[in-house]
Amino acid sequence: MCGIVGYVGEKEACPILINGLLSLEYRGYDSAGIAILNSKNEAEVYKSKGRVKELENLIKHKNTDGKIGIAHTRWATHGVPSDKNAHPHHDNFNEFFVVHNGIIENYDEVKKFLLDNGYKLYSETDTEVIPNLVHYFFHKEKLPILKAFAEALKKLEGSYAIEMIAPEFPDRIFIAKKDSPIVVGKGDKENFIASDIPAIIKYTNKFYFINDFEIAEIYKDKIDFYDFNLKKINKDLADINYDAVSYDKNGYEDYMLKEIYDQPKAVRETIGTSFTKKEDKINLSLEKIDFSKFKKIYIVACGTAMHAGMSTKYAFEKFAKVDTIVEPASEFRYKNPLVDKKTLCIFISQSGETADTIAALKLAKEKGATTIAIVNVIGSSITRLADHVLYTHAGPEIAVASTKAYSCQVILLTILALYIGEKLGNVKDEEAIKLKGEMLELPKKITEVLESRKTVGRIAKEVHKKEDMYFIGRLSDYATALEGALKLKEVSYIHADAYPAGELKHGPIALIEKNVDVVGVATNKEIVAKTISNLEEVATRGANIILVTNVEESSEFSKIKDLIKIPKCDELISSILAVIPLQLLAYFVAKEKKLDVDKPRNLAKSVTVE
Repeated sequence: MCGIVGYVGEKEACPILINGLLSLEYRGYDSAGIAILNSKNEAEVYKSKGRVKELENLIKHKNTDGKIGIAHTRWATHGVPSDKNAHPHHDNFNEFFVVHNGIIENYDEVKKFLLDNGYKLYSETDTEVIPNLVHYFFHKEKLPILKAFAEALKKLEGSYAIEMIAPEFPDRIFIAKKDSPIVVGKGDKENFIASDIPAIIKYTNKFYFINDFEIAEIYKDKIDFYDFNLKKINKDLADINYDAVSYDKNGYEDYMLKEIYDQPKAVRETIGTSFTKKEDKINLSLEKIDFSKFKKIYIVACGTAMHAGMSTKYAFEKFAKVDTIVEPASEFRYKNPLVDKKTLCIFISQSGETADTIAALKLAKEKGATTIAIVNVIGSSITRLADHVLYTHAGPEIAVASTKAYSCQVILLTILALYIGEKLGNVKDEEAIKLKGEMLELPKKITEVLESRKTVGRIAKEVHKKEDMYFIGRLSDYATALEGALKLKEVSYIHADAYPAGELKHGPIALIEKNVDVVGVATNKEIVAKTISNLEEVATRGANIILVTNVEESSEFSKIKDLIKIPKCDELISSILAVIPLQLLAYFVAKEKKLDVDKPRNLAKSVTVE
């Protein structure tokens, strides 16, 4: 995730832009940059790998007297973190300067088009094609500037929030949006742009919200809005109550619900950092690791992150063909684990500050293991300790109960497992292409699953008064069951246990009585019948059955009280789809109980103590 800020007005732009970037640091980034049009209408660009403070130090002695500018914090997707790859980017002739959040999915196609038309690209980023496209349509197609901007956008596929300035048009900023957030703040003879309201809330509480496929032309004393066909749009100005901290819920009642609905975008962006087409080779920048030397893999994490590891254990064993052990970090650090230089240890943490996981990582390094961290927050403690770091692109997750971070962890771990398999020659090309194709379809399928909201809401009304619930599944479905039970416990305070489905008859079935609710997860086609059989065992004892599945209905479903269907997909990633109805169930049960779903009792977002 990254942040953008823009300003046009009568004050010096630079301090406002820097303050905005500092306000967006929670989003995570690896470099920062700024472009100012000075009093001579010349563009000044400053950018630096690292923190915003480093950028601030770089420009503090410069005479940046411009009153219009754009700024950016970058989280690397295309291209490594570096000064060269940091935003802003410009065209070959230094006429258009752009910052961009998102991923240009047809980057290769647009790049070829530009190269064929005589342009050169100097960075490794997908963003650099944007100003060059604008230049092409403005100069070679002879289009007016706004039309040139719109035509450039029409050639782009993917997600973006874009800001652009140009010395030839020194009185305005151009912006556009598709699938990445951007807002416009209105002031008195000044206007502001940001990816999030916190970046500019200190300057104004009046905001315009930009929708997908919209353009704005922003001057200090007026703002014009258009669709991509340049038809003018009228927008309402919203007053934002900062004290209500509702500015970044995007209209949702709670952060948890917003973050559940963020999952299509979050998963898409996490996948997009590794590959964008099913034929692509996976790029994780782990070329220095010799995966052939490992005799064992440990996946170490806490809570929800550990469930992500459990869900993907089978992918590592299938592709790496190495024994894979999933351990709670709090246990790993005290068991004197059998770890050495032939062990790969993968540590998962949303915040990168989880105390038990940090301690386990230190222990693994002491024993000579190769360590990889799966983290959502750049610059966190775990990222500084691990030998290698892979970032999820979930964006900031404010609700204590993790939802979108979990989905991003599962998909990134699966990508890592497939990457290792490809490196070791354990995966046929057609098998890898098929799985990557299914991964790329996930965002669309997640959106389909979110349509189960009404069904899940109805179920929540029926079960919210219960004191106990049970979740069952097999293999990765068991990991999903554990995560579903955890979500329910976290936000609704209902006692919930999860078991491997086949273990019911070895004790837990003694707890089953009339009207007890049992949630089954069954997405693995090889063993669905076994899980259904276990559900029938509890149904005959009076339990109410809720089944999350992707299999076709049959006579075996006769005892199922509530059926939640999800789309079919490869069993290695089906847990991402199966967990979403369970997230929604926990949310709606908590709402029925009138609880604070975002801040459940006794819990913290980052567990920084043992």
